[in-house]
Amino acid sequence: MIIKIENRDITLSSIKQLYPAGIVKTGYEDETTQVSLEWLEIEAKGKVEVVGYKIFVELKDSEKFSFLYDTKEQLFDSIAKISKQINK
Repeated sequence: MIIKIENRDITLSSIKQLYPAGIVKTGYEDETTQVSLEWLEIEAKGKVEVVGYKIFVELKDSEKFSFLYDTKEQLFDSIAKISKQINK
């Protein structure tokens, strides 16, 4: 089965990991890091600067890539599209 995330076709069986995360500033220059959405919602409330959201994909062959979203709503829309494709 092939799923489409944004403009990229991905063979579902080739995916090792697929997960969403928030992207926040670390406080050191322009450095950013990923954090779980749960941590962002529960622990971070107003304590960090969110610069975006990503869906991270790691394939079984170790290739890694991600998809950047400006808002949580855009991220959730993309997750819903992925889920719809998988659950056909």
